[in-house]
Amino acid sequence: MHRTLTAIRATLPEVSALEGWRLALGWSRAQTIVRIAALYRSDGLRSPALSESMLCRWEHDPRERPGDEYTVMLCRVYGARPEQLGLDRPGDPFAARPQPRALIRYGRHAPQSREWVEPMTTAAGLPAVRESLRLALLADPTGSTTMADLAEAAVEHYALHYSKHPPQILFDEVHATRQLLCQPLTAATAGADSPGARELRRSIGYLSGLLGNLALHLDDRPGARAHLATAYAYGQRTGDLRLTAWACGARSMVALADHQLDAAAQHAEEALTHAPPGLPRAQIHSWARLPALAQQGRERDADQALAAASDELDADPAGSAPGRFGFDEAERALHEAEAHLVLGRTEQAIRRAETSAAQKPAGTPGWAAATLVLARAEATDRPDDAAQRALDVLDRVPPARLRSTARQRLAQLDTALVTTAASATGVTDLHERLRTLPAPIDPYGASTA
Repeated sequence: MHRTLTAIRATLPEVSALEGWRLALGWSRAQTIVRIAALYRSDGLRSPALSESMLCRWEHDPRERPGDEYTVMLCRVYGARPEQLGLDRPGDPFAARPQPRALIRYGRHAPQSREWVEPMTTAAGLPAVRESLRLALLADPTGSTTMADLAEAAVEHYALHYSKHPPQILFDEVHATRQLLCQPLTAATAGADSPGARELRRSIGYLSGLLGNLALHLDDRPGARAHLATAYAYGQRTGDLRLTAWACGARSMVALADHQLDAAAQHAEEALTHAPPGLPRAQIHSWARLPALAQQGRERDADQALAAASDELDADPAGSAPGRFGFDEAERALHEAEAHLVLGRTEQAIRRAETSAAQKPAGTPGWAAATLVLARAEATDRPDDAAQRALDVLDRVPPARLRSTARQRLAQLDTALVTTAASATGVTDLHERLRTLPAPIDPYGASTA
């Protein structure tokens, strides 16, 4: 077997390890799929929504990888280890996790187990940040510059690691931290113009902005509007133009989620009046103005927003900034893809969605968003692939980590597929999995995380 594989790859160096292993066995892609389906049935599971085009992409495109479940099945059917098939994932948090057969739950509706240890920056580290702030407050309850510096560090921690947390867990922590800052801010009222008081107000504004964004991800739009209005007020009070502009842009996104297109456009235009030049303005053009214009069908104005974002980024030597209050090429490509999709430009949407997904680690919120936009763009011409992309998102992202925006994209895709391609492979399974998908918040207001 190994000698045959070595000969194949020596003769055809362009053949990947995954494809070479299949060729060494003498199997076609169709035969491989039949054998994988037989493995599922032997485990008492429903046959998978695996297609030859999916296997071809995994073999030829380094950006396309099978999910955890299919990786296990490919290893079993080929009798190989992940690294022998080129399916090991250095740097992937799932790579060190064992792949026992018990994890294979395709066709079952219980959430898939995620038996890996969270990095310290996520749930394990969140309470420690808040505790440090509380301890500093006990030592200095009057709102000094030291306390202001620590508050700013907490904001930076939450912003930089925003995407690593389930929304409900991070919401609770940010809320608790904002509550802690109320005491020193009240104590500093007598010195309202002191540097410490101003910086505390600024941190409270950014924490309120984070809460607004998190509320939107939890589908609490009235709460999002309230928190973002607070962020806007503190941005204006402290003269922080970036915070003010960001709060306006986020309010535009909330209005768009509520299908209030005129309000969304107005908030986006107001954001531009506050946003500093360069990256902050590029973010507003891409993140707030472009989606609103596309939804309104204002194609020429949407193209102008695309061009303006590019010009602002070209003029900004910083290039990009990390964190929830920053902006990067992957996020820009995501919003462009979605705008192209709304405007009926399917091929442009596919290209930009692929660009966005390729720049985000699999299983992250950014990857999920781009993958679902890509699936929606493929739904008409390649419904099998579209359904499998959505199933891959559900396999990789636990329900508690699925943001409301991802759930909305899944619902839109499901409606499109059921309406136009109900008989396509994987569509029925996707519909059933979405039907039984747990809500992020139960009817009693408790997190399902």
